[in-house]
Amino acid sequence: MAAPVTTRTGHVVGGRLIDAAGDRIDVVNPATEEVIASVPAGTPADVDAAVAAARSAFAAWSAVDPAERGAAVRRISAGLAARRGELAATISAEMGSPIGFATKVQASLPAMTSAGIADLIEHGYAFSEEIGNSLVLREPIGVVGAITPWNYPLHQIVAKVAPALAAGNTVVLKPSEIAPLNANLFLEILAEAGIPDGVVNLVHGVGPVVGEAIAAHPDIDMVSFTGSTAAGKRVSAVAAETVKRVALELGGKSANVVLDDADLARAVKVGVANTYINGGQTCTAWTRMLVPAALHDQAVELAAAAAAKYTVGDPLAETTRIGPMSSLAQRDRVLDYIRVGVDEGATLAYGGTTDGLPERGAYVPPTVFANVRGDMRIAQEEIFGPVLSILPYADEDEAVAIANSTVYGLAGAVFSADADRALAVAKRLRTGQVDVNGGAFNPVAPFGGYKQSGNGRELGRFGLDEFTEVKSIQR
Repeated sequence: MAAPVTTRTGHVVGGRLIDAAGDRIDVVNPATEEVIASVPAGTPADVDAAVAAARSAFAAWSAVDPAERGAAVRRISAGLAARRGELAATISAEMGSPIGFATKVQASLPAMTSAGIADLIEHGYAFSEEIGNSLVLREPIGVVGAITPWNYPLHQIVAKVAPALAAGNTVVLKPSEIAPLNANLFLEILAEAGIPDGVVNLVHGVGPVVGEAIAAHPDIDMVSFTGSTAAGKRVSAVAAETVKRVALELGGKSANVVLDDADLARAVKVGVANTYINGGQTCTAWTRMLVPAALHDQAVELAAAAAAKYTVGDPLAETTRIGPMSSLAQRDRVLDYIRVGVDEGATLAYGGTTDGLPERGAYVPPTVFANVRGDMRIAQEEIFGPVLSILPYADEDEAVAIANSTVYGLAGAVFSADADRALAVAKRLRTGQVDVNGGAFNPVAPFGGYKQSGNGRELGRFGLDEFTEVKSIQR
């Protein structure tokens, strides 16, 4: 499938595509280092215009019957499914996701999650309930600012916009400037689904300009942000001036706790796959594998053998399992962390060198570190690349302590032959999601983190709740 070539696109405000004058931002294909498009470098004035359009559209959209809003979200889901191939090719070109993964996950998951929101509305989501002598209402918050990342660009857009619309809100969306093209396709899908002009508005640009303008804007009632913990702290600080609601989905350093009775080969295979998903550019990736000290060397051998099967190369090749990082800057960041791991004394068990990789493109090898200590930077900081750290532990209590020892708490895993034992350990992990023995992803389960992995929840009923205000009327 050929990658798209979109030479120029713009903001979408009040239903109009605006090819703004002024500075532009190049969109670079990280596999070829070629510029494939450009988007406008938005300004606070662009945000003002988008907010005015969203505010103007709010009264009518919030008054639409919830069943009709749910039906609109259902049409959005169908539109996403119908354009899956185009969306996958676009995402692959702009951020390097292998085309197979882009098709099966990047372009398919948004149709599933938006369908889940439509299902909730159809099955009677409680916008009102009686509690004693009170009528308790869930009402739309108002204008939502949605700021989204580059790693799962369309999924993160839809995970915010679909529930926001279903709840009756209007939206100002700022996608990542690294992978912005899918957002314009999404706005086309919204128009095809009959979403009125101004209900969702798109402003391209960089975080310090457009993102801050959204977070600070007095006529934006809520900000939903996904990105780094550092950026999330800044969004919170700026938004605090207007006391708006802030939902944050931030970084992670998730632990895969392999207990001594687990099927080690399976736990390692599944763990490596989760670490390297989307080239490791996944906030929930299990980048720390915790294994009993007596099984450490065996686990390392299994992990290195598994890593060797992850072919790095052209994202349009069906055999590629790891494409380029999203940008040259991200490649350099990951390679710097690999050097840090070596300098800290961890054992480089596999990968770590760019020898044999394509000379052009933002490529990083799948890498495995052994004998990692919990206080090393590679065990504490989010690398956001295909780098696995294997840490030995003495007993179950130490494993839990290591797992909980970072500032993050987004995801994790436990493997054990004893399901009750695995569940007991999962309950001790201070993290928002835990997969037991490779439990499947649930697109309607609440998603979000503890500690500096953020606050609030996305997806399903909890994600819909996030975009509502609660009013009680006593009678």
